[in-house]
Amino acid sequence: MELKGKRGDTLRSPTVTTKLQRLAEQAARDPKRVFTTLAHLIDEDFLREAYRQTSKSSAAGIDGVTATQYAEHLEENLRDLHDRLRSGRYQAAPVVRVWIEKEDGGQRPIGKPAFEDKIVQRAVAMLLEAIYEQDFSDSSYGFRPGRSPHEALREVRTRCMTEGIGWIVDADVRGYFDSIDRTHLRAILRQRVNDGSLLCLIGKWLRAGVMDGGVLQHPETGVVQGGVISPVLANVMLHHVLDVWFAQEVQPRLKGRSFLTRFADDFVIGCEREADARRVMAVLPKRFARFGLRIHPEKTALIAFSTPSARQGSAEGNGTCDLLGLTHYWAQSRRGYWVIKRKTARKRLRRTTKALWRWCRVNRHLPLQDQYGMRCQK
Repeated sequence: MELKGKRGDTLRSPTVTTKLQRLAEQAARDPKRVFTTLAHLIDEDFLREAYRQTSKSSAAGIDGVTATQYAEHLEENLRDLHDRLRSGRYQAAPVVRVWIEKEDGGQRPIGKPAFEDKIVQRAVAMLLEAIYEQDFSDSSYGFRPGRSPHEALREVRTRCMTEGIGWIVDADVRGYFDSIDRTHLRAILRQRVNDGSLLCLIGKWLRAGVMDGGVLQHPETGVVQGGVISPVLANVMLHHVLDVWFAQEVQPRLKGRSFLTRFADDFVIGCEREADARRVMAVLPKRFARFGLRIHPEKTALIAFSTPSARQGSAEGNGTCDLLGLTHYWAQSRRGYWVIKRKTARKRLRRTTKALWRWCRVNRHLPLQDQYGMRCQK
């Protein structure tokens, strides 16, 4: 079993590799085991490997320390960080919040943690991934080592074309990262990881606060988008809320074939029969509500996703499904067979075109050769 980092690069430290290998083997061998002693694994060598895997190109956090500045005295900084972690003196800094534009015209909050917090979060994420990668479902593709959105798209296309899938439940979780119930999250984590020191670290990051427009806020729910630890926690939550529930409780009760494909909080459920799809559509909001999450009523739809000839008379949508920025639709191939094709989603194309227009407007005084080169890149 070859262990890889978050971006798929193989771990370089032999001692860290051995630790994570042993942890992964224990988790795979005993799926019901609860790990209670993990924090001692985070030593200086472990932090050094976490530093290597941490992105160096992102902006500085609230303390203004960049990756370059931190690296000037790397060994001294890592030694001091380890001492503070071991003695309990480590404190998480508030996260700086910035806003980026969404496809629907709204804004999405993104957090910028301090660089040192990113290192510690990466170390904890490495431990959690070694355990939970043995538990996570094959239907989950988002923010996992060795997995990509291309595989999720290929899975949807293959399952729909080979299993006679005629109905798609296209669901959207309203403000998922910001609405995660921390009480439920801690309870779910304790089912597999009940190390007090690790849970204390996670609690510090969740309670550190958010600096938005110069005002420090302390939200009661959610995990910060942009945090290194956030994707892992989000996957752990949805693995319990959706993946396990669908595989163990929903699928056995359905009469036709079905599948679930999830990339972080973006997921679709395919069903062979309309009655099964409507049952899933009805029970989905109730399941999420049990954990303090809400299914968006306007962005969640039941779609008759089959060939146009088979879809005649159906009033459920236009037969297209959007997933990961692409619109999936049935069309005829050059040989006349019905196949599923993909094109850029309308909202994503509009956002990109608008961003290009803005760039041209701001940089219209640059030399034409520079403008031409940048436009070709874009």
